[in-house]
Amino acid sequence: MKIEQIYTGCLAQGAYYIESNGEAAIIDPLREVQPYIDRANTDHAKIKYIFETHFHADFVSGHVTLAEKTGAPIVFGPTANPSFKAHLGTDNEVFQLGEITITLLHTPGHTLESSCYLLKDKDGKDYAIFSGDTLFLGDVGRPDLAQISGKITQDDLARMLFNSLRTKVMTLADDVIVYPAHGAGSACGKNLSKETVGSIGEQKATNYALRADMTKEEFVNEVTDGLLPPPAYFPMNVKLNKEGYKNVENIISEAKAFEANTFELVANETEALILDVRHQDEFEKGHIPKSIFIGIDGGFAPWVGALILDYKQPILLVTPEGREHETITRLARVGYDNTIGYLEGGFENWKKNGFEYDTVNSVTADNLEEVLKDSQKNDKKANVFDVRKPGEYQAEHIVDVASTPLDFLNDHVAEFPKDENFYLHCAGGYRSVIAASILKARGYNNVINVLGGYSAIKNTGIKTTNYVCPSTLK
Repeated sequence: MKIEQIYTGCLAQGAYYIESNGEAAIIDPLREVQPYIDRANTDHAKIKYIFETHFHADFVSGHVTLAEKTGAPIVFGPTANPSFKAHLGTDNEVFQLGEITITLLHTPGHTLESSCYLLKDKDGKDYAIFSGDTLFLGDVGRPDLAQISGKITQDDLARMLFNSLRTKVMTLADDVIVYPAHGAGSACGKNLSKETVGSIGEQKATNYALRADMTKEEFVNEVTDGLLPPPAYFPMNVKLNKEGYKNVENIISEAKAFEANTFELVANETEALILDVRHQDEFEKGHIPKSIFIGIDGGFAPWVGALILDYKQPILLVTPEGREHETITRLARVGYDNTIGYLEGGFENWKKNGFEYDTVNSVTADNLEEVLKDSQKNDKKANVFDVRKPGEYQAEHIVDVASTPLDFLNDHVAEFPKDENFYLHCAGGYRSVIAASILKARGYNNVINVLGGYSAIKNTGIKTTNYVCPSTLK
């Protein structure tokens, strides 16, 4: 028996490859499926099943394409309603895989169709549970994503989740391995561990939602407390996972390489969004006017989903050389399939052809300290904006600086001044450049980025506090 966790850091997502005696199963595959096929071929194994723990909201799964390429059935929990052919398993249904078995446990709560898969070894002993978004390490799945207006509330789903955990998951032996669908960084929970593999015993001892003496109402209150609004792209991804989608290989093949003159022409004709995915330092030094920065080496796909609200928006790419197809693939992972092309030769080619380019004004944390001192002398508040997440802000922030999280930047645009300089900072510089690029594209040319972000600010004499005024958090 082989079990491999295939973890994708950008999405904080774990897919799984299981093989026994020449038969393989894939759980929650990513949209690009060739690596799973190649892995099975290496073992001379046939992919027999594609198990889905639920209709994912944070990424487009590869189940449809993988089924088309391998002929393996897609297995969902009993209440799923996909538009394509699938096997809707029954609670406790057993699937034979070589010398082992996998049992479907219907565990509604995160979503109505949510299911876990319990692997038993060749001796019939419970060995591991693939818990999807039902149970994370340190947390459980958020119960607000599958509400049905007038019928099912988040509290209803939380009660279902309480029952599922206590009747299907917590009854397992302490030594059963837990393989969750996500780790820290996912928006599918609020307190996820950085670890990606654990055990039932560890979770019973450390997971706040699995306390033995917890009442159902305590569970509902604690699980629903502090939930931030889900990213805007979540419903679109659920729709694609339910109804099907294009093969990502076709999306890549349809995207064209444009030399600089044609790139500019196409951008004007299509009104495409120009997305620059290079490092933030390169973007600051020079970029195509009105282009948006979201760096490929940061939390790329989730930030795309949170900030580019129209997933059908035509996109033109500026990438590091050789990473064009990777970028297109990673956009497709979260349902952004309309990449029409990329700048051949990258930004350097744009400059060589003499085209106009823009820069982002930046200052050091020491410079910001001087700005704050001057503003105090003149009895005038400096325009500083903290674009970190609310939890980071609550832990510590600059005195008298409000929280304007990047996740919800579109809700804060009216707060930024157009007629005087203002300063943005995040934790290290990645997110503040994203915010600066969006604001510059909207005509806020007086935006200034703080290099090094809060990490650098802490090393200055700038006054900070952990006091939170509730009215500043939105």
